[in-house]
This record gives sequence, C-alpha cells and structure tokens, in this order.
Amino acid sequence: MALPNDNIGDKTREVLAAQAHIWYHTFSFINSMSLKCAIQLGIPDIIHSHGRAMTLSDLVNALPINNNKAKHHDCIYRLMRILIHAGFFIKIKINEEQEEEGYLLTPISRLLLKDEPNLSMIPILQAMLDPIMTNPWHSLSQWIQNGGDDQPSPFATTHGKPIYEYAGDDARFNCLFNEGLASDARSVTSVVIEHCKGVFEGSKSLVDVGGGTGTMAKAISNEFPELECSVFDLPHVIKGSEGSKNLRYIEGDMFNSIPSANAILLKMILHNWGDKDCIKILKKCKEAIPSKENGGKVIIIDGVLMEHNLQKRDHKSYETQLFIDMLMMVSFSGKERSQQEWAKLFSNAGFSDYKIFPILGLRSVIEVYP
Repeated sequence: MALPNDNIGDKTREVLAAQAHIWYHTFSFINSMSLKCAIQLGIPDIIHSHGRAMTLSDLVNALPINNNKAKHHDCIYRLMRILIHAGFFIKIKINEEQEEEGYLLTPISRLLLKDEPNLSMIPILQAMLDPIMTNPWHSLSQWIQNGGDDQPSPFATTHGKPIYEYAGDDARFNCLFNEGLASDARSVTSVVIEHCKGVFEGSKSLVDVGGGTGTMAKAISNEFPELECSVFDLPHVIKGSEGSKNLRYIEGDMFNSIPSANAILLKMILHNWGDKDCIKILKKCKEAIPSKENGGKVIIIDGVLMEHNLQKRDHKSYETQLFIDMLMMVSFSGKERSQQEWAKLFSNAGFSDYKIFPILGLRSVIEVYP
C-alpha cells in the first residue's frame, strides 16, 4: 500500500520541504530558551548530584518548584525530551522489568555544571541570552532600513547607547557581562597555557588590553611569575580589582593610548570593532611595543573564519562562526574575519608579519609582529 507522500509530485514535495526548513529556522530559538530554562532550574547540577541515572519523578521532586509538582511532571518531560534531542542529556533504562528510565549528563552538559569553574559556560550563556542582549535583534531591520539610524549598532538603537556605555550605567548587566567574559577567559586560558605557552615565553612584560576583571592575566601571571602583567581597561570594568606581586590594574582607553610592554594581549577584542577602529587599536599597540628584533609583538585571541574547503566538512562550527559574526554586528558593530581580512588589517596598521595557531576550536591564537 502506497503512503500518501508517495503520490505527491516533486513540486509539492519541494514546497513541503521548504516549509519544513522555514519552520525549523523560525523555531530554532526554542533550543536556546529551553537550555536557558534548564540552567535556571539547575537541572544539570541536580542530575550530577544524584550520582546515577535520575528518573523523571525524582527530577521533578528535586526541582525548585513551589507547589503542585504533579502539574509540572509533563512539562519537565517535554523540556527534557527536546534537550535530549539537542544532545545535552541522555536517557537510559534503569529497570528492564518496570521499563523505568533515567536521565544522565553528556560530555556537553558537563560544561553546564556550576562546580566546573574553569570549564563552565553558564555565565556566558546567561549573559548572551539576557533580554538586554536579545532585545536588539528586534531592531535589526529598523537599523538597516534607517541606514544605521545614527547609531553604531541595533543594540544602541534599542537601548539608546552602545554596549560598553550601557554596561557602565547598569550595574546588574555590567556584572553579568563581565562574569560571562571571565568564564570564557578561564576556559581559553587553560588551553593556551597548556598548548601554546610559547607565545608568552621570553617576554618581560605584558599588557592585557580590555582584560576585564583580569581572569586571563591572573592565570598568565601565576604561570609566569617573572612576567610583569597589567590589565588595562575602562574604570568601571576594573573598579575594585586588586593586583598582586606581578599583576597590576591600569585604567584607561585603548583608543587614546596603551601602556608600554614587550607584548600586548587582545583577547576577543578586535572582533567587537569595525576595521577603522581595529586599525586605530592596532596602531596604539604598535606604539606601545618594541621592535620585532627586541621581542615586541601583539598576541591576539580571536576568531578566524573557516576556509571555504572546511565550511562543508564542519558545517556546525562554520555556522557558529556566522552566528557570532551576526552577534558582533547587532551588539558591538564588529565582525568575524577571514585570514585574508586579518592580514589586510595588520598590513594597514603597519605590522610586518603574523602567525596563526588554530588551537582553540572556533578561535585561534595570532602573533603579530611590528
């Protein structure tokens, strides 16, 4: 017996497939919001603390639900079903006779545990999915239609000021934003120090420009006690931060001047800015370091868009880079760059050479020489 779909024509089948494709992308935000819900409820930590596969009933009973937990039994089942499909959890048989099943973490959801301080991605997830960051997407078409709307980004169109100025005026968002960046710095630092520590060896001094609360600089200063490290950032960012024997904090604006050092570190800074601003920043960096012969260099940790031959082979990673590129446009007026675009930027800023070390997954370490 032929199924109904076997009798439809190619054109109809093509239209139905197109509809399904559009539905998929229309509702893709539901994956993000379901994950945010699970984090807010503490589901990864609850399952982890349970120590073994956790039944739905046990999970519901352990959740911080005020009343009528039975009412939410089906809701949690459906929430977990979509998160299992997305790869954040798995379900296994606990009791074959009773056909009882339980939830377990996956290697992915282990990065969503609060007790994984160097790996947890909870802070960056919470920052990026906060309404302050998601609301500007509703202004994207308006911003484009109005030719930029006299604002540098849809974020500024929505909130009346650029993101860094907004963070300076909103203590809650400033804390959320800085902790998100700090959590990302913790995970990146451990990989860089283990697999690319040569970029720091031989330098006597280093300035982490836009280094936030100093997460990465602290780790570097601990690993290299002979290296004089400085964190250079805006006053409201480093307010209350305390230095140590070989770590200090300096207030300032990278567009005006950058403290002198053998090496300048720019972690996830340049992709926040357009080409003209990046050239200004890089020129200030060049002024702050000695010649290449005397050990001067700029260390950049940032994204390098995949080459064309890798885009189809690693579709998800390339798509994530495109997501980040759009985020930079909407929230920061910046962009992700290909190797050719980075090379042009370095040349226009007066640098002579560079090396790229693709050791950070979606991102790379780049050494740039005067």
